[in-house]
Amino acid sequence: METWFMLKESSIIFKTQAIGCLGNVLEAEKLHGFVMKTGLESDTYVCNSLIDMYAELGQVDVMRKLFDEMPERDVVSWNVLISGYVKRRRFEDAIDVFCCMREESYLRPNEPTVVSTLSACAALKCLELGKEIHCYVRDRLELTSIIGSALLDMYCKCGCLSVARKIFDEMPHKNVICWTSMVSGYVNYGELDKARELFERSPVRDVVLWTAMINGYVQFNHFDEAVALFQEMQIQRVKPDKFVLVALLTGCAQMGALEQGTWIHGYIDEKGIPVDAVVGTSLIEMYSKCGCIEKALRIFCGLREKDTATWTSMICGLAMNGKTSKALELFSKMKQVEAIPDEVTFIGVLSACSHGGLVKEGREFFNSMTSIYNIEPKLEHYGCLIDLLGRAGQLDEAEELIKKIVNANNEIIVPLYGSLLSACRIYKNVQMGERVAEQLVKIESRDSSVHTLLANIYASAGRWVDVNRVRREMKDLGVKKVPGCSSIEVDGIVHEFIVGNPSCSEMREIYSMLDRMVKPLFNSEENEMERGETGAMNSC
Repeated sequence: METWFMLKESSIIFKTQAIGCLGNVLEAEKLHGFVMKTGLESDTYVCNSLIDMYAELGQVDVMRKLFDEMPERDVVSWNVLISGYVKRRRFEDAIDVFCCMREESYLRPNEPTVVSTLSACAALKCLELGKEIHCYVRDRLELTSIIGSALLDMYCKCGCLSVARKIFDEMPHKNVICWTSMVSGYVNYGELDKARELFERSPVRDVVLWTAMINGYVQFNHFDEAVALFQEMQIQRVKPDKFVLVALLTGCAQMGALEQGTWIHGYIDEKGIPVDAVVGTSLIEMYSKCGCIEKALRIFCGLREKDTATWTSMICGLAMNGKTSKALELFSKMKQVEAIPDEVTFIGVLSACSHGGLVKEGREFFNSMTSIYNIEPKLEHYGCLIDLLGRAGQLDEAEELIKKIVNANNEIIVPLYGSLLSACRIYKNVQMGERVAEQLVKIESRDSSVHTLLANIYASAGRWVDVNRVRREMKDLGVKKVPGCSSIEVDGIVHEFIVGNPSCSEMREIYSMLDRMVKPLFNSEENEMERGETGAMNSC
């Protein structure tokens, strides 16, 4: 009888694992019903397995109900519940359960308890509890590489890099996860030199560690270093995963490096790397930002699976390339296939309306965010709508919209008023321009763009005395105009140029080429004007 019971118990535990992996809720309910019928619900091992199964399935309420109804709990019961909440990103609940365990249970937290709770602390930046757990580890547990990596991750995400480094240096045994946690910590706070130093010292470098370092270079606009490291990765024969490629494609999109992006796309095809929704979305974004919208569309149409991010990336790409009608048409198709738009989707939709001057449609989409999709508009959404109203010359409505924003701080107000000020310059609305500029100067007195725009508004109205006054104020305040910057990719290398900076070694050749380009353009323009005048004469 005992052997039969153990066989049944082990069979159920195996089935819970299989059902959790397959994500089959119906089978889970059948198995749960069988457990209830056979009286196994009082078995702690079986209940723990059911809790873990429901956590994998995302059935958080059922998971908690099972735990609460358990007649007896062991430390694994607490661990699977805490881990279940962490898996479903319910970090506050995970911490609450850990606190209950300390207060209500005689059981002591072990390694899995500590690791799961530290993950929740890291996600919520809950430093104080993290420190308490660290003290508990020092007193009661051995600092294993698993606990060590969880502590490193928690301290790094809470910004305590020096504490994390001290723990790292004191760890007797470090696995690749520890090295990756410390490198990622430095990367996330922009300390790339320290990250690279550790990266080079790491005895084992898996694809995750390479990805962390490459992603850091991309994140902080060190694109050349990212590409060089990827090439070194190839030499070391480390097989890249999709996350490395996504990081590189993101860098190509940021820099407009089409040649490099096309090479990475070719690498993906050559190595037979599956173009899923994640990789496909990155390719769409890269080609869109490099102006190759047709290539982006081909990739989009060729994807078998499209998630919200994929639809959003294509809509935003069409919008930024001035394809207003196609962007809105795609948004309609997105709703037809019941893909749920998110806040980024609406940035693309509102941008499309702004580029197309569709004021009525823009208002309707903006209002539908809250009324239909329960999405609270953010700075970017207000910015798109104000830009739309500004382009259409509806400046009064744009100003009123800014005033109506609830809980608006300076971080929100400044860019919105900046957009309105640009519209005032276009429509030569001096009175509103003065009013808006006055508001902005109170908040950002040293922002050169505010003074420059106001001077341009006065210049458009022929008020040269006021232009000179604004320029004197800029000089008195020590405000300097920020120089413009542009970049171009030649032979796979991205070159950056700053206005007024003569340090480029090929400046003479650039100016010479510019002269050769400009003269034919002027001649062409003069000929066009002559043809236009002749045509006008003939039509009279």
